[in-house]
Amino acid sequence: MNKQTHFFFAIKIPQETKLILKENRERLKEFLPFSRWVHHEDLHITLAFLGDAPSEKLTSAMENVQAALSGTKGFILKINRLGIFGKQDSPRIFWADTNESKELQVVRKKVFSACLEAGFQLETRPFKPHLTLARKWTGDKPFQQNLLNVWDKLQPEPLLFKVDEVVLYQTHLDKTPKYEEKTIYKLE
Repeated sequence: MNKQTHFFFAIKIPQETKLILKENRERLKEFLPFSRWVHHEDLHITLAFLGDAPSEKLTSAMENVQAALSGTKGFILKINRLGIFGKQDSPRIFWADTNESKELQVVRKKVFSACLEAGFQLETRPFKPHLTLARKWTGDKPFQQNLLNVWDKLQPEPLLFKVDEVVLYQTHLDKTPKYEEKTIYKLE
């Protein structure tokens, strides 16, 4: 059997932040029936999805990203609110987003451009930084938008974290967690 694997560059979420999100996720699961909840170790912010990457192109992208991120400073992000992608009454994706960040936009542009230069064809939709928490609404009733307001109750204190690593991940669909760190790029 051919196991397809994918690669992507992403912002790594610090372990302590992942554990807080894991605790919040467990509380959300009690009243939000999504079919698949993301393992807390797999939480990240995707910068560039490469898909099935031929080794020469992947090597080129890795070198380009290393050069592009050289001298880039780390920065602070805040997890802001909850949201959905897909139909309003039956969402495909349930996520948490971050505050507006010029630093994040710059890092994303550097990584994205480095991957384009390596020959990858990348997603053309506008960048919407988010952490996917769950997939596929399975509720008996339509999803209610007011459920998204629960974040302030779950997380009354701002959930800040330092972005100091970009990671090249490889996907393993047959494992949990399913994302393996292949290369880490430290920000200053």
